[in-house]
Amino acid sequence: MKFRFLLLALSAPVLTFAQTSNFSITGKLGNLDKPAKVYIDYSDASGHGKEDSANVINGVFTFKGAVSGQTTARMSLDHEGKGKPFSIYSPGADVIYFYFGPEQIKVSSKDSLSTAMFTGSKIYDEHAAYNKAIGGSIMELTAMYQKEYAQASPEDRKDPEFMQALNAKQMELRKQRGEKMIAFAKANPNSFFSLVGLSESAGMYTDMATAQTILSGLNKDLQKLDMAKELQQRIDAERLTAVGKPAPAFTQNDVNGQPISLASLKGKVVLIDFWASWCSPCRAENPNMLKQYKIYKDKGFEILSVSLDSKKEPWVEAIEQDGLPWLHVSDLKGWNNTVGRLYGVRGVPACYLVDRDGKIIATEVRGEKLNTKLAEIFKN
Repeated sequence: MKFRFLLLALSAPVLTFAQTSNFSITGKLGNLDKPAKVYIDYSDASGHGKEDSANVINGVFTFKGAVSGQTTARMSLDHEGKGKPFSIYSPGADVIYFYFGPEQIKVSSKDSLSTAMFTGSKIYDEHAAYNKAIGGSIMELTAMYQKEYAQASPEDRKDPEFMQALNAKQMELRKQRGEKMIAFAKANPNSFFSLVGLSESAGMYTDMATAQTILSGLNKDLQKLDMAKELQQRIDAERLTAVGKPAPAFTQNDVNGQPISLASLKGKVVLIDFWASWCSPCRAENPNMLKQYKIYKDKGFEILSVSLDSKKEPWVEAIEQDGLPWLHVSDLKGWNNTVGRLYGVRGVPACYLVDRDGKIIATEVRGEKLNTKLAEIFKN
């Protein structure tokens, strides 16, 4: 399973050719009061990332600002005054991702943003209809995974077979959702959410060549959007990281600030592993990776993990908690990690298996696929 962050990457307004207009978001969350606080992240009228917060007083909070057409937003509720949750994957997070425009929006719920009702937003309603057409939002699938993981015993969470089965179930649900996204994009070339779905599913539920064909068939105005341009860049990056291509060279610092280069590992079989401390499926795969590392490390196998964390402490803590003895690097820029951008990474976990000559020989090899591939490589 891979965590996709289409809505988390709060990019420039998605309809930048629209006129700038004001918006307001007014919420009513039951009887919540201080220290409860609501945070919002979105792209403002200038195209810059905007952060704002509002205290919840007698259940009410309000945001006002200006946007240029529709934009993406992340709104999170801090019930106890502990600070803004990072994402829906943060423990206990009460977070919602949505689209909005220059509208007067009402948000209502008894006590939670994740179950809130939105009124007054046309783009929100269109997004809800789109989610229904593709089989639900990514948040619903993530919540399902987190619930099953939370209900599992500590022993099961450490059992590679249990976690692989749990991940396989989630992957199948996401695969079905991804296939519906592609079908929607093909059938609705004038819909903005065709571009949204294509951007989310390209390279994951369809190959980039097919994504290029669908992108080229979308409405010309949609192709002018920043999201479409970014997708085109990813398609171009895919050509550089395809199986058979030399793995793009990079150097990044380890936990001690010492540089480690991919070139220094030439002569070894290297698994370039993109992950993050907050990524549950990434960490669920770690026991299996550790098992394979112990089997093959003395035969010329190395793992080079690139973290998409933005803070050092949780990164280092996760390495220690999971007992990961291999190489780890990060520039702590989150989704703007230079290596991640070089490889066109849009979701984690993601991985590339590189042979002794520095060529990519496989991608997305995890679980039994990794075990089988390594056994094949090191059979002699």
